[in-house]
Amino acid sequence: MYNPSSRIADVTQITPYNTATYNGLQTQLSHRFSSSAVFGAVYTFSRSINYGDNSDSGLTFNYIPALERNKALAGFDRTHNLQMYGIYDLPFGPSKRYLQSGLAAHLASGWQVNGALSQTSGRPFTIGTANTSLNAPGNTQTADQVLANVAILGGHGNGQPYFDPNAFAPVTAVRFGTSGRNIIRGPGLFNLDASLFRTFRLTERFRLQFRAEAFGVTNTPQFGQPGATVSSATRNADNSIRALNGYSEITSASGERQFRFALKVMF
Repeated sequence: MYNPSSRIADVTQITPYNTATYNGLQTQLSHRFSSSAVFGAVYTFSRSINYGDNSDSGLTFNYIPALERNKALAGFDRTHNLQMYGIYDLPFGPSKRYLQSGLAAHLASGWQVNGALSQTSGRPFTIGTANTSLNAPGNTQTADQVLANVAILGGHGNGQPYFDPNAFAPVTAVRFGTSGRNIIRGPGLFNLDASLFRTFRLTERFRLQFRAEAFGVTNTPQFGQPGATVSSATRNADNSIRALNGYSEITSASGERQFRFALKVMF
């Protein structure tokens, strides 16, 4: 696939290529239940299509007859994006509804509870393979898709494929694979943060706020993308997969629960 000039060194030029489109339905709901309680939710249903995600990442298919194959879901596309939040000042203490005086009012006043929830779809990714046979420097080789439907098995960890590993096969001919760019979507994201504040009035001007914050309250893992290089798998003589070796496996995660305590002086 070399050019007629027989030049084999990469020539890199960073420039915008073709167009990108974004279409989305954006909705927002917010409501103040009282002077001390606020709830809000934002939901976006969207679709983003482009030819390349970053100006310096290059196109997947740099061969001129295959340029249109780059048009696909953007690597940052998330179909569903739900964000919710709530703020609630507990109704205890002077000028509040309950426990307006006495020791109980002193202990229970000034508290605020907050929460923020995020839930989104996963990001798309490309199934690749070794490009030794492609003989086209500067291009990314994609795998052959051998099954019409790619089952999402949902596995996490070694030996537990996230998608059906038998749906793709390495390419050994001098050609691009039959699968396209960003054809499978990875695991979604769920996260809940919460906090508890209490504000103490020190003087007419100065206030001290105690803050206890929890990130990832539910300790729900935020899984990384699965391995997407089909040629990493070890195969038997009959071409069946003997060991995945990272292919189709999710081996990374974040989102562990964390606590933070702080004091904030306000004036």
